[in-house]
Amino acid sequence: MKNFSSLKTIILGFTGALMAIIIFVGYESSENTSQEVLLSDSVINGNQNVPIYRTSFTGLTSTDFKEASKKTINSVVHVTTKVVQTTFQRDIFQEFFYGPGAGGKEYKQFGAGAGSGVIISSEGYIVTNNHVIEDASEIEVILNDNSKYTAKVIGTDPATDIAVIKIEASDLSAIALGNSDELAIGEWVLAVGNPFNLTSTVTAGIVSAKARNINLLNDPNKNVVPIESFIQTDAAVNPGNSGGALVNTNGELVGINTAIASQTGSYTGYSFAVPVNLVQKVMRDLIDYGIVQRGYLGVQIADINQDLKTEKNMPNLKGVYVSKVIDDGGAEKAGIREGDVILKIGAKELNSVAALQEEIGKMRPGDKVAVTLRNNKGETVTKEIVLRNKEGHTKLVSKAEIKKNVALGASFENLSSSEKKSLKIDYGVKIKTLTPGKLKSLGLTEGIIITKINNEPVRDIEQLTKKLNDSNRGILLEVMSQSGKRDYVGFGL
Repeated sequence: MKNFSSLKTIILGFTGALMAIIIFVGYESSENTSQEVLLSDSVINGNQNVPIYRTSFTGLTSTDFKEASKKTINSVVHVTTKVVQTTFQRDIFQEFFYGPGAGGKEYKQFGAGAGSGVIISSEGYIVTNNHVIEDASEIEVILNDNSKYTAKVIGTDPATDIAVIKIEASDLSAIALGNSDELAIGEWVLAVGNPFNLTSTVTAGIVSAKARNINLLNDPNKNVVPIESFIQTDAAVNPGNSGGALVNTNGELVGINTAIASQTGSYTGYSFAVPVNLVQKVMRDLIDYGIVQRGYLGVQIADINQDLKTEKNMPNLKGVYVSKVIDDGGAEKAGIREGDVILKIGAKELNSVAALQEEIGKMRPGDKVAVTLRNNKGETVTKEIVLRNKEGHTKLVSKAEIKKNVALGASFENLSSSEKKSLKIDYGVKIKTLTPGKLKSLGLTEGIIITKINNEPVRDIEQLTKKLNDSNRGILLEVMSQSGKRDYVGFGL
C-alpha cells in the first residue's frame, strides 16, 4: 500500500506539472495569436511597423478632407475660351484705284479651350494659368453654382505661367491664401479643378517634392526668363485642371496646378503647381501695374553636381554656383564674382537654381536682399544686393509709363538706326512682346514692325499706342517683316 501510495503521488505530481505546462503553452499561444491579429489590424490602418495592443488601442486618426473641400470648391471656377485667328486678304485691284487696304477681307479661324481658375478676391479677380487663356479672344467663367460671366485679361506672366482675369461680380467666395514655404514633403494636399470639363472635382495626394524644374516654360521663341520652382504632388491632375487650386487640409491655397508629367496627356502619377508665395507676388503686380515688376540678381547660375564639385574642388554640394556675373548688375556692384557659391537668400538655405529663382521671383526691382555665399577663397560672407530690372534700373515702372508703351496686348520698342538703314525706312516701331489681345489674335508676332496706322507713318511708340488705345473705329496697320516684306492688317475695335 505504501509503495502504491508513493507511486500514486508521483503520477499525480507528474500529471499536475504536465497540466501546468499545457496551460502555460496554451496561454502563450493565445497571446501570440492575439498579437498577430492586432498586427494585421495595424497593417490595414497603414502602420506596418508599429505593434498596436488592444488594451491601449484608441483608434488611428485619419485625415479628413471634407472641410477643406467645402471651403474651396466654391472658390474654383471653370474657364472656357474661344480662340479666333484673323487673317487679312488684300485686294490688289481695289488698292490700285483706292489705296492700301481698300477692298480687303478678313478671314477668321475658330478654336476653343478650357481650364480652371481660382477666385482670389470677392470683387471678381481670378488667377489661372497663362496657357489657359493665351490667344483667347473671348473668356467665359462659370462659377460652381453654374452662373456665367465674361472675363477680361488683367495681365499675364509667361515666365511663371500665371495670369489674372476679372469678372464683373461681387461678394464672391474668395479662397484663403496659405504659405507654400511652410508646405512639407509628405503633407496631404487636394487638387480642385475641372478635368475633362467635369466641374468641381476634388482629388487628394501628398507633396512629393518642392522646387522642381521640369523645363516646361523654357521657350526659345519667347523673350522671357522662365521661373520654375514647382510643387510636385501625386494628386490626380488632368487636362482641364490647369489653373485650378492646390490646397492644404485647412482649405488654404498653396499652389496653382499647372502641369502633369505624362506621355499620354493624362495623369500618370506626377503633377506640378506654382507655389502660392510666388503666385501672390505675380498677381499683385499684374493687378497693380498690368505687368510683373521683376528683379534680377545679375548672375548666371548652375546647380552643383558631383562633376562640378570635383572640377572646382568644392568642399560639398551645397549652394548654387555662380557661373557668370552680368556687367553693371546688382551682383557685380555688390562684389560677387564668378566662382562664388550662393548658400542663402536671406535666411533661406538654397541647393538648387529653381529654389533661388523662386526666392528672387518674389521680389521687385529696388528691393535689397542679403546673400550669403562662399567665395573662391573658401570664406563665408554676406553681401547686400539691390535688385534691378532687365534694363538695369531699380525704379518701378508706373501705370502711366506702361500705358505709353503697351496697347492691345503688345509692348513696343523703337527701331535702331541700323535697323532703319537696312530696311530703308525712317519711321516705324517694333513689337517687343505679345500677350493675349487683339494684335496677337490677328497673327502678328514679336519682331514685326508697324510702319503705318490708317496710312499715317508711325514716328514713335506713344503715337501708336495712343491711337490704338483711344480709337473707337476700324484700324488699318501697315506692317513689315524683319526681312522688309510689307503687308496690311485691318480690324475693327
